[in-house]
Amino acid sequence: MYQVTDQIGQTHYFNKPPQRVVSLVPSITYLLHRLDLDDVVLGITRFCKLPAHFKKSKTIIGGTKQVNFDKVKQLRPDLFIISKEENTKEIADALQSIAPVFVTDVYDCASNKALISSMGQIFDIPEKANLLQAQIDKAKSDLLAIRLQKTYKTLYFIWQNPWMTVGGDTFINQMMQLSGFQNIYADQKRYPTVDLSSINSKNIDVILLSSEPFPFKEKHRNLLQKQFLHAKILLVEGEPFTWFGAYPDIGFRYLQNLLKTIANAH
Repeated sequence: MYQVTDQIGQTHYFNKPPQRVVSLVPSITYLLHRLDLDDVVLGITRFCKLPAHFKKSKTIIGGTKQVNFDKVKQLRPDLFIISKEENTKEIADALQSIAPVFVTDVYDCASNKALISSMGQIFDIPEKANLLQAQIDKAKSDLLAIRLQKTYKTLYFIWQNPWMTVGGDTFINQMMQLSGFQNIYADQKRYPTVDLSSINSKNIDVILLSSEPFPFKEKHRNLLQKQFLHAKILLVEGEPFTWFGAYPDIGFRYLQNLLKTIANAH
């Protein structure tokens, strides 16, 4: 028997690596795939879009906040993997009556590294976990090598009506920081609501409009451009900023290209 502690301090005991896993987080589903664990993943959410073939080969058990418990029970899982941020405590408690629930809590690169390491422990594949982490570290190093020479005061929007941004205790803030974007709301927590009329437009260099969870479009960019005349406003993919686990390997490379776009525009 071996034990692994999850990211909220719960200790889990294993006699052998789990063989019937349900993932309730898109980035965790992708992480399991990158660790060559396709065969043990039985259930995923409808938001788990990577890898694409999982949508046809795995059971969709609902969303991250609405779960079909009848479908879940039929899968007879021996482990759930969820996120403290993306899934609710009510869901976690309900799942606990079916099988052990491993809770993740990722908000920066260090906690993401700890997550990858714990997956290596749980499934007894430490070498694969270390190799993946090395790939992420290389992509991060490449990003830091070309990061913006100038630090841009940046506003990152995740929602409209009400307008919502991100605080300093989020994974998004970590990715912004690594890229050279100075989050003007870094002194706040989680996802504060923003009153556009209260923002001094002269203090904004860049506005990033994420593709998720709110699907910002060109019309939103045009609307903001009228108020923030001197800011560079960009529609950006949300995954490189929000998906933890294995995705930073891809995300850091996306951010490299984003920085080049901004550098060429200034």
